[in-house]
Formats: sequence, structure tokens, C-alpha cells
Amino acid sequence: MAVRIEIGIDCNEPESLAPFWAAALGYDLGRLGPDGIYLDLVPPDPEQPVVYFQRVPEPKAGKNRMHMDLWTTQPETEIARLVGLGALRIGQPRESSSGNWWQVMQDPAGNEFCVCRERAG
Repeated sequence: MAVRIEIGIDCNEPESLAPFWAAALGYDLGRLGPDGIYLDLVPPDPEQPVVYFQRVPEPKAGKNRMHMDLWTTQPETEIARLVGLGALRIGQPRESSSGNWWQVMQDPAGNEFCVCRERAG
């Protein structure tokens, strides 16, 4: 059975955060729903997950319990692009004993995500 994946991100201002993630992921920016609570991003391929933003009144508190990993063969280039969009690097890059490499980042609302090095080949 196929399962459709949607990723919801709670935030205070969907209209402010959604453009960052639309640019970061290469998605199109949808419209704020008539209820003023939800704003969807439209994936370039319908098989990709929908990302949406849900307006919530409370501020972010503590570390995310779930985050996105963005994999690329050129992590430094991608990190620079994301920083130009408003992201921040958090600490130094990390590497596991198995050779996986990643940089923890924060989006403009303080949500953590990682840029990971995809091994060529």
C-alpha cells in the first residue's frame, strides 16, 4: 500500500517562513488557506512529499523532535546557498565513524535541519 507523506512545520508566521523552504527545496509557494492557518508548498513532482506550514500561537521551544536532512554531493555550496536565504550554521560539521558527514542548520524560525554529504557514485 502506498503512503502519501506530508511534512507539517508549526510556526508563528507561515507567510514569512514558507518562502525560505520553497527556495530551499525547489518547491512552489502555495497560498495561505482561507482559515489563515495553513500554507502549502507545492512539490515539483507529485510523488514528492507536500510540505505545509501551520500557524500556531506558541513560540518554538527546545530542539525539534523531528527534522529534515537535505542530501547533496556539494554540501558547502548548498550550505552557502541556504545561508544566503536566511539559514544559520549551528556548530561545526560532524562526521560519523562510517563516514557520513553533516552540518546542523537552523531555518529563519529556528527549526533545525541538516545538510548531509551525498557520496558520489
